[in-house]
Amino acid sequence: MTTESQILQAADRLFAAITQGDVAAVAALWSDDVTVWHTGDERDSDKTRALKVIRWYVGATTYRHYDVLDRQVFDGGFVQQHILRCTNTRGEDVALRVCLIVKVGDDGLIRRIDEYLDPADLAPLLS
Repeated sequence: MTTESQILQAADRLFAAITQGDVAAVAALWSDDVTVWHTGDERDSDKTRALKVIRWYVGATTYRHYDVLDRQVFDGGFVQQHILRCTNTRGEDVALRVCLIVKVGDDGLIRRIDEYLDPADLAPLLS
């Protein structure tokens, strides 16, 4: 059984890796059979496809920071609401309000992520 400490460590390490733009560290935190779903997706993404999204995001931004509004641990994972603040490659500041539901396996690796955000908020990163 995954302990609260393991879950919180997984959360802290995940957000630190993304903040630092360390895609390899993100990959190491995810189980090989991780599934990731984002608002607007018609299907879950496997690890390879989900890491493409992380690589895109890191490449589309020069600065990343999480303002955690709330984090609640549940048996086997956590829910987090945050504002993801970033700067795009044109120097524009962007803020995305996001809610994640993350499931963590007994091995401490992330097994599933469901990410909820308003896709319209991504526009400054896409143009």
